Amino acid sequence: MSWALLAAPAAQAHAVRDQQGRTVEMARVPQRIVSLLPSATESLCALGACSRLVGVDAFSNHPPEIAALPRLGSVSAPQFEAIVRLKPDVVLMSHSPPLMARLAQFGIAVVVLDAQDLAGIRAQWQVLDSLLQQQRGDDLFARLQAELGRIAAGMRQLPARRVYLEIDATPYAAGPASFIGELLAALGASNIVAPAQGAFARLTPEYVVRQNPQLIIHTAETSARDLAQRPGWAATDAVREGMICSLGRADTDLVSRPGPRLAEAAAVLARCLQLAPR
Repeated sequence: MSWALLAAPAAQAHAVRDQQGRTVEMARVPQRIVSLLPSATESLCALGACSRLVGVDAFSNHPPEIAALPRLGSVSAPQFEAIVRLKPDVVLMSHSPPLMARLAQFGIAVVVLDAQDLAGIRAQWQVLDSLLQQQRGDDLFARLQAELGRIAAGMRQLPARRVYLEIDATPYAAGPASFIGELLAALGASNIVAPAQGAFARLTPEYVVRQNPQLIIHTAETSARDLAQRPGWAATDAVREGMICSLGRADTDLVSRPGPRLAEAAAVLARCLQLAPR
């Protein structure tokens, strides 16, 4: 037997606790990773493990290093056979029991990630650190906090505005407990969504009218014209004074993803808050 064979380390079993509280066991520290979450894709790359990705979901579009990777649909509409063919050590995804059960039939490990607020983002990075057997997440989070603090400091002289941030036309709104709501609060905004309504709240159009937002921020899922044409919304301060901030697709991606680019998202929201009434 050669000395090289004697010196080769044996593959060791590896386990990680995900954000659903599940203990996920793997045969080794994963080298082949599929991500079905844009925020997980970005986080993995920010933590220095982009090279381990072998496939991503249809919506992952950052960073540029992932451009050539296979696109595998989404958690709700996965390209299951393509995922299996890639033989990943682990799949990163949101909680979806049907897909998780199908992957388990092929012996593919799943780590569930679920970050709705800043604390959840830090916890997600700690899970990824455990998965990768490294310690980079806390440093990444500290840098994010420092940049968010710098942006917030530049907003202290602005008046606090009642803000409604629409995620989609249901309408779903970002509540104070969400990472988006936390960014708005740090920038000095007052959220029209009550804390008891949850991180992402489904509202009635009448509720928004009653709360009379002074600024409406909406994603690329809707248009300013649609907002103004909703019954009663033309009388709100925001619509009457032209205080509607429309986010394009790139900025929508930034604001809606609980990942390492949240400082850029905060800068986008800060520009919205600096709008002047017409």
